[in-house]
Amino acid sequence: MPMSRKGSSTRTSTERGRRGPTPPSPGAAVAAGPAGIRSAPDAFVVPVAALRRTVGASRHEVRRGIIEDLGAVTAAVPDGEPVVVDVTLASYPGGITVRGTVSTRWVAECRRCSGPVGSEVTTVVRERFTPEGGTDRDEDAYPITGNDLDLEPMARDAVLLELPLAPLCAPDCRGLCPQCGANWNVGGCECAPARDPRWSALDALREPGEDGLA
Repeated sequence: MPMSRKGSSTRTSTERGRRGPTPPSPGAAVAAGPAGIRSAPDAFVVPVAALRRTVGASRHEVRRGIIEDLGAVTAAVPDGEPVVVDVTLASYPGGITVRGTVSTRWVAECRRCSGPVGSEVTTVVRERFTPEGGTDRDEDAYPITGNDLDLEPMARDAVLLELPLAPLCAPDCRGLCPQCGANWNVGGCECAPARDPRWSALDALREPGEDGLA
């Protein structure tokens, strides 16, 4: 059965297939962080030739790297903020399954008061990688290119699906005064309450001087 998140993913077959693994340049350094976490230009590229030779074999991978331009209209991962992929790869006759988590940090502006807001995001992934991934033959899978698979497109999709569409600094954020722009979370303002436009027709019938109006 397909293990991709059908119906929720916004990726297209072209987007999945266009980012094949890039071979490292000669002498490129790979910095090892805590618990073997890697940080390098190709940090998300995983060699799987040995894994595919034995059906049912599995391997745990933790990869850490920067994914450029990772954001939506309402929220984004800050520039330079690492994305951590913690997954188990397992081989099956058609390819590789990848299960685990993707985590990072996002920032945004509150949709009510425009103040800064941000949080950590950790999302569960359960995907397939096949030699035909991203094509008409298997558009629900990510591609295995040669002896490598690239976890970056999967990580990008997973984070984008979890970014908030309407971020709030707090559930009870009071927002800004629509007349003077004062932040009602900090204090009040002297502006008169806005009239309900639904009563505008009745307001036009009022006699001059009613309600203190000249």
